Amino acid sequence: MERQTYLGYVVWCHAIAQQEDLLQPERYAAGGTITRHNKFVEASGVMGTFDSEQEAQDAGLL
Repeated sequence: MERQTYLGYVVWCHAIAQQEDLLQPERYAAGGTITRHNKFVEASGVMGTFDSEQEAQDAGLL
């Protein structure tokens, strides 16, 4: 999980491992959560699936 601060809000990005079949490579779903003053503001749904954890985290910060 990574975070970035923007105009007093903190954006947390999530990369969640996804594996539909044991014979398929692991993929990662991207999502994000916004907080302000340590309180929940908003959360996204799944923003897409990616081949690497870093790609998913980067997408969660956009």
